[in-house]
Amino acid sequence: MERHFEQELKELKEHLLLMGGRAEAIVRKSIDALRRRDPIVAQQVFEDDRAIDRLEIDIEESCLRLLALQQPLATDLRFITAALKISNDLERVGDHAVNIAGGALRLAGKPMLKPLVDIPRMADVAIGMLNQALDDFVRRDGESARQLVRRDDEVDDLNRQVFRELLSYMIEDPSTITRALELVLVARNLERIADLATNVAEEVVFIAEARIIKHHADESASGDDFARG
Repeated sequence: MERHFEQELKELKEHLLLMGGRAEAIVRKSIDALRRRDPIVAQQVFEDDRAIDRLEIDIEESCLRLLALQQPLATDLRFITAALKISNDLERVGDHAVNIAGGALRLAGKPMLKPLVDIPRMADVAIGMLNQALDDFVRRDGESARQLVRRDDEVDDLNRQVFRELLSYMIEDPSTITRALELVLVARNLERIADLATNVAEEVVFIAEARIIKHHADESASGDDFARG
C-alpha cells in the first residue's frame, strides 16, 4: 500500500511538471503569435490551452483521491494540497496566454505600432520565473523559491515602463489608441503570469518549510499536521 502511495505521488509530480512545461510553452507561443501577427499560431494557443485545462482536471482528481483514500500527513499532505493550488495557477497561466493570443489576432493585419522590445523581455522574465519555480518545486528548495518571490518587482517595473511608453503614443496620436491598448493588455497579462509564478514559489516554501509567506505572511504552521515531517 505504501509503495502504491509513493507511486501515485510520483505520478502527481510528473503530471504537474508536464502541465508546467506546457504552460511555459503556451506563453512563448502567444508572444510568438504577437510578434509575427500570425493568426494560425494564435489559434494553436487556444487549442493548447484546452490540453492544459484537461491536465488540471486530472491533477485535481488525483489530489482528491489521495486525500480521501490515503489520509496523508505532514510533508505529503502539504505536497498534495499545494499541488491543487499549483495546478490552478498553471491553468490560469494558460488563460493569460489565451488573452495574449487574442490580442495577437486583433492586431493581425494592422501596422506595427512600434518594435516589440520590452514586452518580449517581460515574457522572458515571467517564463524564467515560472521555470525556476517549477525547478524549485522538484528540488523542494524553499530558499531559492523565497528569492524568486522577490523577482516579481522586475516584471512590475517593466510593466510600468511599457505603460508609460504606450501612453505617450496615445497622447501624441489618438489613432494609435486601439493598438496601444492591446499592447497594454498584453503587458498586464504578462505581469499576471509573473504573479502566478510567484504563487507557485510560495507553495514551494509551504511544502519545504511548512511556512505561509503569501500576502507577506511568514507564519509557521507549527502545532498541526502540516508542520510535522
